[in-house]
Amino acid sequence: MNQEKRPSRGREAQKSGHRPPRRQREERDRRDSERRDGQPRRQPSEAEADGIIEGRNAVMEALRAGVPLDKVYIAKGETDSTLSYLTAKAKESGAVVVDADRRKLDAMSRTHSHQGVIALTAVREYADVDDILRAAEEKGEPPLIVVCDELSDPHNLGAVIRTAECAGAHGVIIPKRRSAGLTAVVAKTSAGAVSYVPVARVSNLTATLNDLKRKGVWIFGAEADGETPLYQADLKGAAAIVIGSEGFGMNRLVRECCDFTVSIPMKGQVNSLNASASAAILLYEAVRQRLG
Repeated sequence: MNQEKRPSRGREAQKSGHRPPRRQREERDRRDSERRDGQPRRQPSEAEADGIIEGRNAVMEALRAGVPLDKVYIAKGETDSTLSYLTAKAKESGAVVVDADRRKLDAMSRTHSHQGVIALTAVREYADVDDILRAAEEKGEPPLIVVCDELSDPHNLGAVIRTAECAGAHGVIIPKRRSAGLTAVVAKTSAGAVSYVPVARVSNLTATLNDLKRKGVWIFGAEADGETPLYQADLKGAAAIVIGSEGFGMNRLVRECCDFTVSIPMKGQVNSLNASASAAILLYEAVRQRLG
């Protein structure tokens, strides 16, 4: 009994003008791309798990869905109406919008199809400074706050937040510009502490410090040549500990806001500590004094 042969889906189908199914085409393109690069490409879902959202449509959908964004990087020189609208919506949501060189975007990209737009998600919403002061009041404790002055390394910020949580600090304050934010890297480095410590992001750090002073908080700035030795500083009352940026320390205006500049005793050949290590030393001296 003769049976009809079913048409082949392979080479014969391609000869007759039929295209392979979409999934097969995408898999073939992916394998070709890997052969060119010498390494597998990460899929968009993996990139988004790292807190990175790429592409105009993806970032716009995140904004529409109310996903908290920490920063949105826009390629310099791009001025079309779509990007202008996206920029306006990002600023309206509270995200920091940064003009970035396209090479920087290429280096950040996981999908290699960023279309001139990359967003970093925030793992949680930012608090207000008043939320931090309220947390101290509810516990019946004098406020203990860490202020990070342009701490740009997310690993350092994550470590500071982790130490702040362990030491019982009531919150952390960071500037809106030139600082790491509450990204996935910070969350991972903090070992989950970002879920428990309120972090406020402010537009003007010096104005915030002056406002804290008016509310009775003393400002202690960590500095290598500070005038007050650490173990002579009185950290039992309401205190904000300022940690400067990596390599540069506190900027001039922030330093001028400090009631005290505090030095940590150094006995070795290296004359400086990592920012997160400095924060830990000052925080636990405050804990020691408050327990005593």
